[in-house]
This record gives sequence, structure tokens and C-alpha cells, in this order.
Amino acid sequence: MPNTKSAEKRTRSSARKAARNQAVESRLKTLEKKFLALAKEGKQPEAATAFRAVSSAYGKAVKAGTLKAGTADRKRSRLQIRLNKTGAAKSAA
Repeated sequence: MPNTKSAEKRTRSSARKAARNQAVESRLKTLEKKFLALAKEGKQPEAATAFRAVSSAYGKAVKAGTLKAGTADRKRSRLQIRLNKTGAAKSAA
């Protein structure tokens, strides 16, 4: 239980930030799952569109302070590798 007005305010502020971060992280997971499903199916054009959406969302999450820049860069890089493999598999087939 907070003992001071500033501690009460901090509690409310922390709850708002936690809710916002949870929403952003949930959206990122959803977008990433959609991208991975499209990449797995080999739908290269749709996967490329989904990758742009995921990449943009990671950038916005970094800007909002939900994720660290290095984490977002690493995840984007790994997703880009997946997208490139999708295109290579399609051109080889």
C-alpha cells in the first residue's frame, strides 16, 4: 500500500504503462505469428507485406520504450532471413 501521494501516483502510472506495454507486446506477437504462418506456407508477396507491418510495429515499440533497440533489430533481422528463404525456395522450385 502506498504511503504518500507521490507513491499513489507512481502506482497508477506504473499500472498504465504496464497495460500499454502488454498491449504492444501482444500485438507484436500476433503480427509475428501471422508473418511466420505466411512464410511457412511459401506465400512470398503476402509474407513481404506482413514483414513490413511487423518491422514497422517493432520500430514503434522501440520508439514508445516498450522494447530495446537491439532486441527489435535482432528480431527484425531474423524475420528478414525467414523472408529471404521464402523467396529463395520459391525461385528454386
